[in-house]
Amino acid sequence: MADGSSDTAAPYLRAAAVIKERITGGTWAPGDRLPSRTELGRQLAVGENVIRRAQELLISRGVLEGRPGAGTYVRTPFERRTLPRIPQPGPAQPARGPAPAGFTGTWEADSAAKVPAPPQIAARLRVEAGELCVRTAYEFLTDRLPVMLCTSWEPMTVTGGTLVVLPEGGPYAGHGVTARMAQLGITVTRVTERPRPVHVGRDQAQLLGIAAGAQATLIERTHHDSTGRPVETADLLVPADRWDITYDITLPAHGT
Repeated sequence: MADGSSDTAAPYLRAAAVIKERITGGTWAPGDRLPSRTELGRQLAVGENVIRRAQELLISRGVLEGRPGAGTYVRTPFERRTLPRIPQPGPAQPARGPAPAGFTGTWEADSAAKVPAPPQIAARLRVEAGELCVRTAYEFLTDRLPVMLCTSWEPMTVTGGTLVVLPEGGPYAGHGVTARMAQLGITVTRVTERPRPVHVGRDQAQLLGIAAGAQATLIERTHHDSTGRPVETADLLVPADRWDITYDITLPAHGT
């Protein structure tokens, strides 16, 4: 029973089937906002938790999308995008902000200073666990909707007390790691990235408008200076159903 419409199906499957039938029948069109869970529960004579599970199922199947603070909407088909990796650091690279290479939307950011580095972040930055950092959480948006997330960490021993301590504040706001570090006389010469598959948690899923447990690629990115010291590390969370990640590797010419 593919649609879960049988009377013997779990309540959330029956609710999901009714919602999908209403979309197919034209009650709600792509881009329409669904009634609240309270209202849908009243209409279908089920509890709000049943509606929540039904919506999560339909989100995972690409029928609905959640928008943080705005509700649940009938999903509008979107064009799958390509995210090329890696941006090449250096003085010649123009300031392009914190967005990953290939991203052409906008972003929102929230920074917090003096945040103790968790052990796994400290290891990537080669500092002691608990060392104070500036943590910046980014939401990258296309058509005003989040399409990927990033959390960046910078040791305050590197940027503390300078004009670039906040990535999105001061005169160099939004200039990106390479350009901001250059203001401190630090030359970023290398970026390392470690991609791995993950399943998103509930909080991340709500921000991205996708189902909890959906597949994504987590890219652990670290900027290194000319001495090899890590000066920033970040986790980029890229939903698997929205992005094709490509790596363009330049090989040396034969005979050189």
